Amino acid sequence: MMQPKHEKVTYSVVVPVMNEEENVGILYDRISEVLQSMGEPYEIIMVDDGSTDMTYSVLKRLHQKDKRLKVVKFRCNFGQSAAMAAGFERARGAIVVSMDGDLQNDPQDIPAMVRKLNEGFDIVAGWRKNRKDKMLIRKVPSRIANRMIGFFTGVRLHDTGCSLKVYRAEIIHRIRLYGEMHRFIPALARIEGARIAEMVVKHHPRQFGKSKYNLTRTFRVIMDLTTLNLFIKYLTKPVHFFGMLGLAFNAVGALALLASGFLVATGAYDLADVNVLISVAFLLLASGFQFVFYGLIGSMVVNTGEKQNGQLMDYFSRQA
Repeated sequence: MMQPKHEKVTYSVVVPVMNEEENVGILYDRISEVLQSMGEPYEIIMVDDGSTDMTYSVLKRLHQKDKRLKVVKFRCNFGQSAAMAAGFERARGAIVVSMDGDLQNDPQDIPAMVRKLNEGFDIVAGWRKNRKDKMLIRKVPSRIANRMIGFFTGVRLHDTGCSLKVYRAEIIHRIRLYGEMHRFIPALARIEGARIAEMVVKHHPRQFGKSKYNLTRTFRVIMDLTTLNLFIKYLTKPVHFFGMLGLAFNAVGALALLASGFLVATGAYDLADVNVLISVAFLLLASGFQFVFYGLIGSMVVNTGEKQNGQLMDYFSRQA
């Protein structure tokens, strides 16, 4: 059965895959079976993130059979966040589902998650309570990351790394992903005012292929978490962040200038002996004022953007 080209889509399932030639066919069958049972128009978007095996060939054959399967091919490996972003950009459904392509997430959980979403939430995140992964390599780093993410972002989920999530399209289309930011989608969505729920989902051990996870990703996650923390706290008030830096630099510079003046006044050193200290003091003071200036510029940019958004909203409200 082929879906008409312009038929309205209710569900879009986005699946990033890389070197999953043994899994994608089985996963396609399982997702299709679940979505068909839900009785609404759907599409499946599989994004091949630079596979070097036969994954893309398998996906092309499946697409020829069923045009509801959309296939996106990356020339090289850009990462899971980029693959998800590409899938989200192409998703036409009112409800968007994301999941992994290794058969560890179970499509049978989708209907229950959609029902939870319809209780008044914008995002429903999966929680792999009985996770079927190796303790040292996967579970321990994941637990540490979950605690760190909850502490810094204020969005406390048991399993931020679970790819099985259900979103309202208007929320996910407003989020831009890069780096390892796919695991921070709930935190980014909270900025947009999203209501977030969590529910336990099934998790299966990997049967085919190899895990793409390695401990080097932990470092990238920490860097992205630092960026996200600043983004959440100071998005609308950059002058607070840069102002604190500026005051700190100015305080140290003022102390250095006072110290050099005290040393010269007491005769402990000649003026020539404290030239370096005086130079450092003025450099710190100049840097402090520069940071404050950056904060003021940032605040002007934010305020200008808010005013333009407000004017656009007023305009479209009048048009309606």
